[in-house]
Amino acid sequence: MKNQSSWPVRMLKGFGMFWWDFLVGDTPELFLAALAILGVVALVSLSAHANTAAVVILPVLVVASLGLSVFRAVRDSKRS
Repeated sequence: MKNQSSWPVRMLKGFGMFWWDFLVGDTPELFLAALAILGVVALVSLSAHANTAAVVILPVLVVASLGLSVFRAVRDSKRS
């Protein structure tokens, strides 16, 4: 017998799957890095009122996380 979910449950599941695929996609580490970067910048900005430091830290952390992701991808592609 086929499992028949109700319409709202199917819509909610589809909505959640869309957002998971849209935000996380193939690289969950970049999604986690983005959350961590936003958290660090928010903490620096709010705790020390160092908005200038937060503006400088943001692109540095973004470039570092993207560089790390590319490094891991290249390393994994050479391995296989």
